[in-house]
Amino acid sequence: MLRFAVVGGTTFVITNVVWYGLKLTVLDTKPITAQAIAIVVATIVSYVLSREWSFQTRGGREGHHEAALFFLVSAIGVGLNLMPTLVSRYVFGLQVPAVSMPVQELSDFFFGSIIGTLIAMVFRWWAFKKWVFPAADVRPERSGSVAHLRAVPSEGDGQSEQVA
Repeated sequence: MLRFAVVGGTTFVITNVVWYGLKLTVLDTKPITAQAIAIVVATIVSYVLSREWSFQTRGGREGHHEAALFFLVSAIGVGLNLMPTLVSRYVFGLQVPAVSMPVQELSDFFFGSIIGTLIAMVFRWWAFKKWVFPAADVRPERSGSVAHLRAVPSEGDGQSEQVA
């Protein structure tokens, strides 16, 4: 869970830097599109970090199947993440000219970055463990690029052997 949180924190920063970078420059009239692009960029980073670090010992699926499920779950997560921003802007009307620019930006951050991220994070954690990385301890835990070896007693001779 701690590793999942670190990956989430990293992608949270990536999402917000890309989102605000886009929505305050080239996509200033399309904040939802900017947020969607930012989430997709962070999702790609999340896949690499999740597969190689936070869920490194889980698996149970072929690589292409695992990747397809990851991105399907993440696409649902993108939708869940966007919903609070859509509601704040288009249901509650928290956008310029109805409110000031600082109020709009604070509501975008609160609804999009905080509420949306929390909803999507809970869904992704559950879905990743259930469907994407369902089996525990099927891959050896690695430190860097080296697998950790553990000693197990071999059958009959009383000796131990190293296994990944």
